[in-house]
Amino acid sequence: MPLLALAACDGVSRPDDTLGQQSLGRWEWHGRIVAEADPTLTIARLRMDTSQGGGDVVLARYDFNPAGGEGDLVPGRPYAFGAGPGQIAAHATVACLCRPLRPDSVRGTFLLATRGLRQLTGRVDATLYFTEWNDPARHVTYPLHQRIDAIK
Repeated sequence: MPLLALAACDGVSRPDDTLGQQSLGRWEWHGRIVAEADPTLTIARLRMDTSQGGGDVVLARYDFNPAGGEGDLVPGRPYAFGAGPGQIAAHATVACLCRPLRPDSVRGTFLLATRGLRQLTGRVDATLYFTEWNDPARHVTYPLHQRIDAIK
C-alpha cells in the first residue's frame, strides 16, 4: 500500500525541472489567450479573454533566475546591480518635465536587511543612467539612496 500512495504523489515534477517560481496560475473552461504587442516597447502583453468562448485555457506566470544561488540572498551582504553572474537585474524609468529620457543602466547595490516568509527589507544605493532620446551624446544621472520594503 505505501508504494501506491507514493506513486500517487506529484508525478509531473522531475529532478531536472528548471528552477522557477510560479506567481500566477489561472484556468478558465471557455476562453482564449490574446497577445498584444506594445509598439513602444519590446514586450507583448498576454491576457485571457473569456467573452467569446473557446476551450480550456491556462495562463501561468513563472519567474526565473538562471544565476546560481537564486533565493539565497544573505542579510548584511551588498549585491551588485547588473547583468552578470551573481548580480541583480534592475531597470529604471523617470518622469520629469524635461527632454524625453531613455533608460541606459542601473549601477549600485542592494543590501538585504531582513528576509521573512513574505517580506524583504533592504536598502538601495544606486545611480540611474539615462540618455536623451533626441541627443544620444547627452546623458543624465540620478542618485537613488532609499530603503525598500517588499511584501509578497
